[in-house]
Amino acid sequence: MTKKEKAQYIVDELERLYPETPVPLDHSDAYTLLISVLLSAQCTDERVNKITPALFARANNPADMIRLSVEEIRAIIRPCGLSPKKSEAIFQLSLMLLEKHQGEVPQSFEELEAFPGVGHKTASVVMAQAFGVPAFPVDTHIHRLLTRWGITSGKNVEETERDAKKLFPKEKWNKLHLQIIFYGREYSPARSPKSVKDFITMKIGTAKAIKELV
Repeated sequence: MTKKEKAQYIVDELERLYPETPVPLDHSDAYTLLISVLLSAQCTDERVNKITPALFARANNPADMIRLSVEEIRAIIRPCGLSPKKSEAIFQLSLMLLEKHQGEVPQSFEELEAFPGVGHKTASVVMAQAFGVPAFPVDTHIHRLLTRWGITSGKNVEETERDAKKLFPKEKWNKLHLQIIFYGREYSPARSPKSVKDFITMKIGTAKAIKELV
């Protein structure tokens, strides 16, 4: 099975397993999504979704956010971890949004990545999920599984993203990256990884695919 055939197989089966792909992070607009994605660094989406209601009740827009002190933000988001850096980043990016973008989240990778606390992966999530721009955010689930499935050598997330974009149709990127995350969380958690064999036998049952994808 070639890489292109593997890629098509993955697309077809994940579409069957996860036809619906709700955004995991609760949000109401591009700004609250940006803050939620920033908070999700080294923190589960589940925990972020428990913390953000309290934060967004106080400030769900840049103008209200900068009315809070960094210390106030930090106190609210502390359970997410890395609260000193994250609280400072949230305050500063909110200030930058007001000063440089009229309070609106910009719709470009370059401008998003200029914000403190916002790397390429975070920018990709916002571009994909808030604005519908084709992107392929690579998190640990995607990096691990695409390596295991033989789509990439898995040397780093940058290479994984490049390889994924070459093999998967552009119009599938936004949905597919969520489908892979859903699969990884359900069947191949980082602390108890299951191989692609488990993927096939548990959900698909194709003996031929077991041999060709492993």
